[in-house]
Amino acid sequence: MTSKHTLVLGASTNPERYSFLAANKLVSHNNPITLVGIKNGNVSGSPILHSIPKDLKVDTVTVYLGAKNQTGYYDDLIQLKPKRIIFNPGAENPELEKLAIENGIEVENACTLVLLSIGQY
Repeated sequence: MTSKHTLVLGASTNPERYSFLAANKLVSHNNPITLVGIKNGNVSGSPILHSIPKDLKVDTVTVYLGAKNQTGYYDDLIQLKPKRIIFNPGAENPELEKLAIENGIEVENACTLVLLSIGQY
């Protein structure tokens, strides 16, 4: 299995948040992570950034923000040109999904934690 550099959008230091659990599970499955969120902190040894780095190269973006909180990231996400964007439960966004597909980005409405646990990540 090859590692997939993953951007976790909506990262949190709260151990009860799914983004926190996913970041840790991604690292335990040898997937490098970049974290973007609104609060300062570190998860699994990676700092939480407040914006998406312009020169970032990622395979996957996994989204843990509600649709209304995603709009400010649209341009940066499309410019990243990830292979895919995973919209976790509660983060589904038909508008961004359509934009991603129009730009050749694969879209999945799925749970990153489940995909990792069943070996389908």
